[in-house]
Formats: sequence, C-alpha cells, structure tokens
Amino acid sequence: MVSKALQSLLFAACACLTSACVAQRATHAETEALATRSLAEIVAAIEAGDVSSADVTAAYIDRIERLDRDGPRINSVLVLNPDAMDEARAMDAELSSGIRRGPLHGAPILLKDNIEASGDMATTAGAFILQDNLTNRDAPVVAALRAAGAVILGKTNLSEWANFRSTSAISGWSAVGGQVRNPHMLDRSPCGSSSGSGAAIAMSFAAGALGTETNGSVICPAAMNGIVGFKPTVGLVSQDGIVPISPTQDTAGPMTRTVRDAALMLGAMSADAPDYTSQLSPEALEGMRVGVLRFAVGDSADLSTVFEAALSTLQASGAELVDIVSY
Repeated sequence: MVSKALQSLLFAACACLTSACVAQRATHAETEALATRSLAEIVAAIEAGDVSSADVTAAYIDRIERLDRDGPRINSVLVLNPDAMDEARAMDAELSSGIRRGPLHGAPILLKDNIEASGDMATTAGAFILQDNLTNRDAPVVAALRAAGAVILGKTNLSEWANFRSTSAISGWSAVGGQVRNPHMLDRSPCGSSSGSGAAIAMSFAAGALGTETNGSVICPAAMNGIVGFKPTVGLVSQDGIVPISPTQDTAGPMTRTVRDAALMLGAMSADAPDYTSQLSPEALEGMRVGVLRFAVGDSADLSTVFEAALSTLQASGAELVDIVSY
C-alpha cells in the first residue's frame, strides 16, 4: 500500500502536467533565458511587449536567490530593493499607456553600494559604521537612470570603502557583505572595488550595473569577470551622492555584457548626455590613436595571442597604435 506521504509526493510531481502549469513553466524558462541576454535586447523585448519588466525583474531576483545567496554563493548583491517589483510594474503600466521614459525603460539595474539611492537601502560602502545610512535620496546619476526608465534592483557588494582602507586590503571583501567570488573560478579574485557589480553582470543578475572607479575599480573587475566596464572621463557624470576618495579621479561607470550596452547606459547616466550608441561603428576608429601597454600583458602565451589579435583588429579598422613605454 502506498503511504500517504508518498501519495503526496506523487501528487506534487504530477501537479504540473496541466496545460496551464506547463505554459507557466515555459514562460518562466523564456524569461530566464531573456535575463541572460544583453541590456539592449532586454529593453527591446520589454518595449515590444514580448516580456514585462515585472517578469524580467522577478527572474533576476530568482537568479540572485538561487545563485548568489545559495548554490555557488557568488555573494555579489548586498541588498535587494524591496520596491523593485513595484517599480517594474509601474514601468509596465506606463508603457501600456504609451509612456516611454527613455532608453532603459523597465530595465533592472544594480548599483554599487557606495552610491546613494532612495528607498529602504542603506548606502554602506561596505562598512559597519554606515550600515544604517539611509539617506532616502538618489545620487544624480541614479536619478538620471530612473528618468531613463531604469528599475533599481538593489545594491552590490564591494571592496570596503572602495578599497581605500588599507594598502593590503582583500579585493572584493567588505565587513557588511563578506567576500565576492569570481563566478568563473570561485577561489580566484573578482578584482577591484566594483567586484560585486562585475560578478553580478557575469552571472546575469541584472541587465546592467553601476560601478565606481578611482584607479582600476571598474576596469579590473570587468576584465576578471569577463564583462565590459567603462570609466568615463572624470566630470562627464556627476560625482555627487557617491562616497568619495579623490575628486580628481572618482567617477561612476557602466558595467555590462556588451560595448553597446555600456554606451546605452552611459547615455542614460546624465540628463544632457548624447546617444553614444549612434557613434558605435568600425569607422569611428579611423585615425584614432590607441595606446598599447605591451609591457603589462604578462607572460601567458594564450593571453598574448588574444591581445595581438585584438590589436590587429584595431589596426584593420584604421586605428593608429602607439606603444607606451613602461613607467
């Protein structure tokens, strides 16, 4: 005789054989697949009505719960925005009524946790002393992202105080969040103080993320996590509302899956910014002088091969390569 407990298990296993449940699973799988695609593709799908911002936001939250806080435990996201789903539904409602805020409408974005954002999310810079630092205001760069339609999904872990706490600080560790892990190899460094943003994008925990850089804190985690990171010229985007290190070097920058995504985010980070995606073409490299730091390539033969192939591509597109002497 089958026990009641086993009967319950068998019933649960068969419960999703109905057409409605199968369709629900199929929809979830499609949304999950979309969540791993580029920012530009996600925005286009939301605008076309193929998927809702709420569905994509829910998919990211699910991925964070399963893979960041459980599973391999990447530990890249410090806190989720408790209002994220409400924000996403609001973006869907606006779009259905014909309102499109801008190029990021409905896209869930993560912020490094030294950047202020309104709502029930402290800005900690990874430090215990700021763990109750609820300012309830948006940094100008965050306000610009919201104006462009972005949904603020949450805050990412980082090197405490953006790595300005010790000459031998551990990259990607903070007192509030612990150690960020490199998703490509969990025991390797995620690099740089924007490590949480870099690892989160590598794991498709958001459509895009903001990092900040003083000296390598966007570029290094982008390299180590296999994504695109861009440090804008200092002053191009506002420094206000960001825990500072150096007024002459600090800037926020986009961290994304593709160069087009980085250009899309950069254009949304300032109210008066141009559409940088319009400048993305091979012809844009014609006559451009590109500095080459061959001395910094290292001694990996595989890396050198990829590096030289990239240089050849740049030259073929018209760029002038300028070798930089070791300093």
